[in-house]
Amino acid sequence: MNYTFASATILLILITDPIGNIPIFANALRHTAPERRPWVILREVLIAFALLLTFMFVGESFLRVMNLSELSLQIAGGVILFLIALRMIFPPSDAQAPEQVGEPLIVPLAIPAIAGPSALATVLLLVSQAPERRMEWIAALCVTMAVSAVVLVLAERIQRIAGERFVMALERLMGLVLVAVSIEMMLRGIKTFATQLASP
Repeated sequence: MNYTFASATILLILITDPIGNIPIFANALRHTAPERRPWVILREVLIAFALLLTFMFVGESFLRVMNLSELSLQIAGGVILFLIALRMIFPPSDAQAPEQVGEPLIVPLAIPAIAGPSALATVLLLVSQAPERRMEWIAALCVTMAVSAVVLVLAERIQRIAGERFVMALERLMGLVLVAVSIEMMLRGIKTFATQLASP
């Protein structure tokens, strides 16, 4: 798939899922002082950003070491996105992170809530498909992390103003869009594979 800056940004926002992370962050920060919560959120977003940015730069080397092709990564990424999207549309009853005492660090907020397997696979896919546009993908990642930070810092206000039902409906709508994106990725990958098999 040939992504533009806008489509890559939207895809990354859908995958990092800041709306869906609202209850996870609220639960994990339950025992954190209210005045500390924005700083903890910003710290976790920066940690996730650093990890995803690292994968953007080492992605090609990682693929070579693991002997993985762009095609296999595209199909696998589509499968992962499809599973993530299904969880967004049909969230399990235990979707919240386990309650913990004290201030969370890295786990479970930065990883895997923001920089989960699907996000890591997506940045690898973007860079492997168009390494010459790396700066464009970094800019898309910056916008994504900024959106995540704003949504999560304002999470309590969003829940209070919009209501839990609206947040849930928006989450499921994002999941529906992500299902379509994941199926498109898998279909394109399968089509490319079939073309390679048919060619002499």
